[in-house]
Amino acid sequence: MFSQENYLKALNYAAVAHKEQKTPMGLPYIVHISSVAMEVIHACEESKMEEEKANKAISCALLHDVIEDTEFTYDDIFNGFGLEIAEGVDALTKDKTLDTKQLQMQDSIERLMTQPYEIQMVKLADRITNMQKPPENWDGQKIFNYHKEAKFILSCLKNSNAYLSKRLEDKIAEYRVYVK
Repeated sequence: MFSQENYLKALNYAAVAHKEQKTPMGLPYIVHISSVAMEVIHACEESKMEEEKANKAISCALLHDVIEDTEFTYDDIFNGFGLEIAEGVDALTKDKTLDTKQLQMQDSIERLMTQPYEIQMVKLADRITNMQKPPENWDGQKIFNYHKEAKFILSCLKNSNAYLSKRLEDKIAEYRVYVK
């Protein structure tokens, strides 16, 4: 199981941090955050993960985009949630100072590979959640690249959680209908 108090603390923090942000489909961003957390919660239950690790995974799932997409910093996460959560969220954050999205992804995966499985599995859950019908403004190349990137993520992080690995594998297969 996991701590509902930790969940609510991280969810509320993420809601404040992401404010009025929207998903590419126009939904409040907290819908994406909650969806990633739902995937992680289910995986923790399926895996019978110990409570401390589950709390870490779920908190990181709820906070995974805070540093990357808001004005909040590593120090803010550290002060609110401690070192392990701050390090996990930081590893899940792309370094936007790198020149290309490919370099950003490679760097993020390399940093995630130094983290425990409960942090790595958040990246799988994030990509599972994002493997939906692509936004209308995406061209064929962007869709192809996103599909390829999902396969890369799976190949690197598949050992972090068998349940999420299978879910992502299935989502990748389903996503092929959009790849031209």
